[in-house]
Amino acid sequence: MLNQGAVMIFTGVCGAIVLMAFGYYVYCLSPSKAGTTTLRIFLVTPVKDRVNEAFKGTAPRSYGDGGSTMGLFMHLKSLFILQLLIGFVFVVSGLVINFIQLCTCVLWPFNKQLYRRINCRLSYSLWSQLVMLLEWWSCTDCTLYTDQATVDKFGTEHVIIILNHNYEIDFLCGWTMCERYGVLGSSKVLAKHELLKVPLIGWTWYFLEIVFCKRKWEEDRDMVYTGLERLKDYPEFMWFLLYCEGTRFTEKKHQISMQVAESKGLPKLKYHLLPRTKGFTTTLHCLKGTVTAVYDVTLNFKDKKIPTLLGIVSGKKYKADMSVRRFPVENIPDDEKECAAWLHKLYQEKDALQEHYEREGCYPGPVIIPPRRPWTLLNFLFWATLLLSPLISFAWGVFVSGSPLLIVGFLLFLTVASVAIRRLIGVTEVKKTGSSYGDPGAKKQN
Repeated sequence: MLNQGAVMIFTGVCGAIVLMAFGYYVYCLSPSKAGTTTLRIFLVTPVKDRVNEAFKGTAPRSYGDGGSTMGLFMHLKSLFILQLLIGFVFVVSGLVINFIQLCTCVLWPFNKQLYRRINCRLSYSLWSQLVMLLEWWSCTDCTLYTDQATVDKFGTEHVIIILNHNYEIDFLCGWTMCERYGVLGSSKVLAKHELLKVPLIGWTWYFLEIVFCKRKWEEDRDMVYTGLERLKDYPEFMWFLLYCEGTRFTEKKHQISMQVAESKGLPKLKYHLLPRTKGFTTTLHCLKGTVTAVYDVTLNFKDKKIPTLLGIVSGKKYKADMSVRRFPVENIPDDEKECAAWLHKLYQEKDALQEHYEREGCYPGPVIIPPRRPWTLLNFLFWATLLLSPLISFAWGVFVSGSPLLIVGFLLFLTVASVAIRRLIGVTEVKKTGSSYGDPGAKKQN
């Protein structure tokens, strides 16, 4: 008779094998793209042939999403238990990464650049799990509308990114482009101070020297200046993201914002909020000499779909389109008022781009589809194998023990974990991410 330890080890190994097989299955059944390698075609074909042979002569079960095999796969991705396991891997690996980041703080006084390089890799290991959900789990397409000369600059310079803030997953689409051009770990953002208190996200950003602000310039001035000045000698190419609108677009905020625009004699925008210029002019001023360009990115989705992070976790596929324009820093005015006027003009152009998209279903310009890289999937499989194998072994031990107390305790743990993960997802939801933008009781906007 096998002892309990041997059974748990055997169960853990079996769980690891299942995870690796599942990861391979994700890779094989992902929609093919242009430029797919011969090796991948060689690997995928036998899998599909075996599936067809296994079900030959039987009526395929329909899951309402294409072919029977892909439909079955979509059904599996919608299962709560799989989503919970993915969340478990993200949370536990994030805690491990945060602990390692804390340990690297001893390097700061002696070798600041080594500390930064290590933390770029650590943050990549966490953020790439979210990118994996977009690229491999939901198989969301990301298409760029830009010229090849602009693409050739990606990942080779420090830049400021200006992105419209309309969707729950706009940050995730941005991270996907960062990953494909090798700057995900070193990506930066001017983030609201409340996010610093969010477990995993805020903690990781703290170690990455992310610049936080309370959106009250009197309180933010010194903190923002200090944070930006510190980044001037950053050793890795960074993409610094700015949401110049200050908050996510909603109809109510848009109405208030356009009242502000009318009071200032500025042209009204249809698809954007009036940009807050102070953050942009300050960032550009502080990082001048470090950043060489500003990338204007305008994001929209095919078929007027409204994507959500819950949809991504459930395996829903979206089609993201991004118009990218590059502006060299030397072409942007140095004077603060002229720079602010330049930003307002930029948002009028962004509005025209969105109008074109609504009318034509695409942005103007050449189409470029950057290929996915396997590293996000491999990184997730590493953490899943490392963390889920002992979890499966432990769960097996709990249930074979027959102890009601252990079983109830384990189920309670799963319940608490699911609630915690759902709250993390809730951070991205539009209805929970507001600000006092344009509020009559708030201070006048810059």
